[in-house]
Amino acid sequence: MSNAQPWVTTVGAAVTNVNEGTVQLGNGTKIVGASLDVLPGGQPRPLVFGEQAGNVEDGSAYCYGLDRAKVKDKVVACALDHPYDQVAEAKANGAAALILFDPWGNFRVNSIYDFPVLYLNTKEQAGKLFNYLMRHPTDGTALVTSGGDGSSVPGVPSVADYSSTGPDKTHNGLMKPDLVAPGTDIIAAVSPPGNFGRQYDAYSGTSMAAPQVAGAAAILRAQHPDWSPGAVASALRTTATDTVGTDNPLAQGSGMLALDRADDPGLVIEPAAADLVAFGAAAQPDGRDLNLPSISLREYDGTKQVTLTRKLTNVGGKQETYQTSVTGLPGMQVNVSPKVVTVPPGKTATVTITLRRGSAPWDRYVTGAITWRSAAHQVRIPVAARPWGISPRIYDDNLEEFGRLVNGAYGWMEPGFTGKISGRSTGYTPVQWDSYSMPTVVNGGVFDPEALGVRAHTFTVPAGSAGIVVQTATDDPNANLDLWLYKGDKLVYRSAAAWHSSERAWVFMPEAGTYTAYVFAQATGGPTVDYRLGHVILSRDGHYAPATLELPARVERGTTPSYKLRPNAPLEENVEFWAYTEFSINGEVVPGHLASTTQYFWE
Repeated sequence: MSNAQPWVTTVGAAVTNVNEGTVQLGNGTKIVGASLDVLPGGQPRPLVFGEQAGNVEDGSAYCYGLDRAKVKDKVVACALDHPYDQVAEAKANGAAALILFDPWGNFRVNSIYDFPVLYLNTKEQAGKLFNYLMRHPTDGTALVTSGGDGSSVPGVPSVADYSSTGPDKTHNGLMKPDLVAPGTDIIAAVSPPGNFGRQYDAYSGTSMAAPQVAGAAAILRAQHPDWSPGAVASALRTTATDTVGTDNPLAQGSGMLALDRADDPGLVIEPAAADLVAFGAAAQPDGRDLNLPSISLREYDGTKQVTLTRKLTNVGGKQETYQTSVTGLPGMQVNVSPKVVTVPPGKTATVTITLRRGSAPWDRYVTGAITWRSAAHQVRIPVAARPWGISPRIYDDNLEEFGRLVNGAYGWMEPGFTGKISGRSTGYTPVQWDSYSMPTVVNGGVFDPEALGVRAHTFTVPAGSAGIVVQTATDDPNANLDLWLYKGDKLVYRSAAAWHSSERAWVFMPEAGTYTAYVFAQATGGPTVDYRLGHVILSRDGHYAPATLELPARVERGTTPSYKLRPNAPLEENVEFWAYTEFSINGEVVPGHLASTTQYFWE
């Protein structure tokens, strides 16, 4: 995320039109992708993989060097590379349609090709198509039709998958993006020399969304020439609406632009110019005290209460009374005082907002909103808070929990608090390893849970677990194993290094339930591969091989104190063990780490 200054309106992109296409494979599987071209429909046609329809050395898997006799009047499937060149190759050789799939996963970005093209942008879609092609190298069929069931996006409007998300990684105390606007498949005039001679084309990006907000701001400024830029920005943000699929301000900011509502916002929340100047001059600026229509607490001491103020100015023509409500923010204790404010036209009311961590998780974001409602208006500001325990992190909470794995021989933390510290450990428990063998079939394949060369292993994670760790190993030097960990149909961790098979997937403080680890032979050295799968599930209240946690007596916020977790007796050699650690500060319990050791060196 860039463009992060508090006086800048930072705009994310939304999908507002579902331009879809659907391929139905010969086995009945339907995959809904994206398309801005007219797809052939009608009856199923022969489906051929580009790799089997040309010279592999010329890049036929990417639609280069195709054999006209093998692709004419057929649907051709190719891995994504340079799409316009790939389309030109397929079109020149008489293909009926082209399906571009991305084995690595990419963004849902359409283009107009003037040729029937269906784009499958996710790894999951690529896996389904690729593995059907592998099972049906000579008798595959595909029916490619325009339209779909809406499943390629959560709904409309929704935040585009390519839109940069918050939090602001430059400053504490700022919510970014500020809002989102239409930015996907925007058809507009373009410069013909750089656009294949076209005068109109479809573009996607935040560069498409930002001009819409600039235009909306210009309209508001014309309608309300007495409003400051801060008032205009506030009106756009406090009247925005949630997108479909998320209400998370780290993705959508205040939500989807709604110009018709912004013309009459009721109240505005605008920063003073002097405060912005002071923010810009500060060595380490923190925007949480600025009078902005949002609240962001990225790295606050979770053991203390935070007190903020916001000033609400009535820009309407009537006196109004507003009631306050809080939504979301699970586990946070939020109080707004006064809860009821009456604001005459042109006047300002000041409210005090206090936030304290209750049962909210440490080192993870909780999000929600504070809303002021009158009989005629609704004024909403988003809130995102991440109580800093032992791991400051400028990232969102996606897939892995940052900074939660350590080696017990030299563990370290970065506390967000200052004071005396104590702790405990479950002690060490060994990784359980089992040996397996599976057929590999495809060399250099694409993952799909139903693919050949994939084996599933299920684990039951009980409530109160501190972590699950799953690992792979093989003695086959020519194999490359990947590891995918799911809970139900949701991917929770992917470990897919291309240069080794020692993959590790893990979840810290996992939800209870059934987890499935898929071992995928992405590259093979023969028709079968022998491998080992190790796993450990740690309970927060487990009592394993006793270990002593050696901590400093006191820690300082933002430092990096180290500690050791020493087993009380020698552990079995050449075996990997794991433990869970937990810390206490000022009566607060803070989850620690999953600590491992493959060989503890005794002093």
